[in-house]
Amino acid sequence: MNSILKIPLYLSAVPLAFLAACGTPEYRAERQHCEAEWMMKIPPVYRQEIVTKYRSEERLTGQTTCQTVGTVTNCTQLTRTVTVPYTDVETVDIRAAQRNPQIASCTARACTAKYGNSKCE
Repeated sequence: MNSILKIPLYLSAVPLAFLAACGTPEYRAERQHCEAEWMMKIPPVYRQEIVTKYRSEERLTGQTTCQTVGTVTNCTQLTRTVTVPYTDVETVDIRAAQRNPQIASCTARACTAKYGNSKCE
């Protein structure tokens, strides 16, 4: 599947926004500036890829445990949690790996220049 999707810029910045939630307000401001700059220099290219994901399922073990209280016996079938692989189609930005280190480097340089350290503290 090599089809390229066009996704609005505000959606492509959502994963970066989660990363930017860390740090001081000054750090986030510098990172936001660097993100805007590098999103223009290395714009996103989206592609759908087939990926393997995993989910947990409860499966019966074939064993039963019973408990008797007075004259009543209650039995419960035992289960175990298993991890099941499945395939899914996911839209990925194939240029994110190129762009993200540039954003991090730009942010660190800007913080160092303005605040004397790479964390804008």
